[in-house]
Amino acid sequence: MGSSDLFSVQGKLALVTGGARGIGLMISRGLLEAGARVVIASRKQDALDAAVASLAGLGEVETIRADLSTLDGVETVAKRLSARETRLDILVNNAGAMWVAPLDDYSEHGWDRVMDLNVKGVFFLCQKLAPLLRAAASEASPARIVNIGSASGLAVRPGQAFAYAASKAGVHHLTRALAKELAAERITVNAIAPGPFATDMLAPAMRQGVDMLHDVPLARFGEADDIVGVLLFLCSRAGAFVTGAVIPLDGGETTTM
Repeated sequence: MGSSDLFSVQGKLALVTGGARGIGLMISRGLLEAGARVVIASRKQDALDAAVASLAGLGEVETIRADLSTLDGVETVAKRLSARETRLDILVNNAGAMWVAPLDDYSEHGWDRVMDLNVKGVFFLCQKLAPLLRAAASEASPARIVNIGSASGLAVRPGQAFAYAASKAGVHHLTRALAKELAAERITVNAIAPGPFATDMLAPAMRQGVDMLHDVPLARFGEADDIVGVLLFLCSRAGAFVTGAVIPLDGGETTTM
């Protein structure tokens, strides 16, 4: 394989959950620009419509509306995708929620909302889409699962996002468990752990006046090329021998903690 093909995902089919906004939209755009077909799953139709409009002309993109914090929503995505596709090359579990509140006021509702989407939804979507991933997998070209974790799951970061931090640590360990389970079936499972990206996810902490760059040695927010570059590595021939990895994408933030 030539170097020009090493990072290619041309013609692959990718499902990106939460792919209509923030980091998910960056990923959706990057995959389309790299020649993949993309299906975006999200619970908000207006966000899906806006994403499709912003991605117009870049490639083939479809959408599925579903709430992935529920098993019904997970099954909706799996059934609709299975009805029109025979295989799935890339699953990007990006959909996530954050709940910020002082310790004494942290609610069960907030805790459950975060855990249901960030951990339960990831596991059951992997389970329900395993047949499509197995159909795409081969020795030469494994199917790929990429879970979007967080630097908050690697180290204690600013802000009172207790459930979020715990959930992302769970995602990282779930990634390793799934990687071991699925390796024999030629499905790799890895996680990317982003630090600060200027998205809506950070808005609650920033409203509290938290300096999100205080502990970031590179002293900037992450950008689209940063997340897309790591993702393409993991989803192409370049990353075919990588599984069970959790890759920090945080400008060095976790090295200071």
